[in-house]
Amino acid sequence: MITTVGVLGAGQMGNGIAHVFAQYGYKVVLFDIAQVQLDKALKTIGQNLDRQAKKGAIPETLVEETLGRITATQDMTGLADVDFAVEAVTENEPLKLDIFRKLDRIIKEGAILASNTSSIPITKIASVTGRPDRVIGMHFMNPVPVMKLVEVIRGHTTSDDTFARTGVLVAKLEKEMAVSQDYPGFIVNRVLIPMINEAIFALYEGIASAEDIDKGMKLGTNQPMGPLALADFIGLDTVLAIANVLYDGFKDQKYRPCPLLVKMVNAGDSGRKSGRGFYTY
Repeated sequence: MITTVGVLGAGQMGNGIAHVFAQYGYKVVLFDIAQVQLDKALKTIGQNLDRQAKKGAIPETLVEETLGRITATQDMTGLADVDFAVEAVTENEPLKLDIFRKLDRIIKEGAILASNTSSIPITKIASVTGRPDRVIGMHFMNPVPVMKLVEVIRGHTTSDDTFARTGVLVAKLEKEMAVSQDYPGFIVNRVLIPMINEAIFALYEGIASAEDIDKGMKLGTNQPMGPLALADFIGLDTVLAIANVLYDGFKDQKYRPCPLLVKMVNAGDSGRKSGRGFYTY
């Protein structure tokens, strides 16, 4: 039975994942190497819970109860006794592989190791552990407390039991599951990133302004946010990282990242989090 969940990485995705697990009654151990990031995550979770309570989405009493279920730590060994772990660090393959090697040695036998990766093959991640049958992809959407989808990805040797137990977790969090085969980008980013990249090419080639590209897609295809504004929200560095995974994985020119995207990331213009991307914040 899964009662305690470990979350690795206290950034935007990690704090959201910790938030929803704690909100639905799970004890959560939130790990990050930086205390300042842990403090920021707990503050963000508290603010988001308060916002939910003010809207009537959750009772006021659940705010403190939820925060009380989260333990923050800078020591990865604090995850030793969790039943299920979700890695949510930067979309960097060497970093993720290193974390899974360490996790495999630390976390108790039988526990499931999940990755929130949006593009890196689960089979590759699982291969660095001694429990590949217990490794699975659990890709939450941002912002995690709001978005209903969880993309679940089975690696080549992910067991039926691991898949079934992950599906139960998704349901208990009152989210919907979409199951993907283990190929670069899975479902969502296989479709989304090429669309964003094409929008960047349209800007790069002078077809239209950023504002008109986004207006066209919002009003013409009923999307709530234009692709360039969405890229800024995701983070241009993350968009580029996923685009490179698609390009490297399929060796197909249609996934080639736009040179403008590369230049902007090299300049440090990562979107909302840096204050500047296709728009200024």
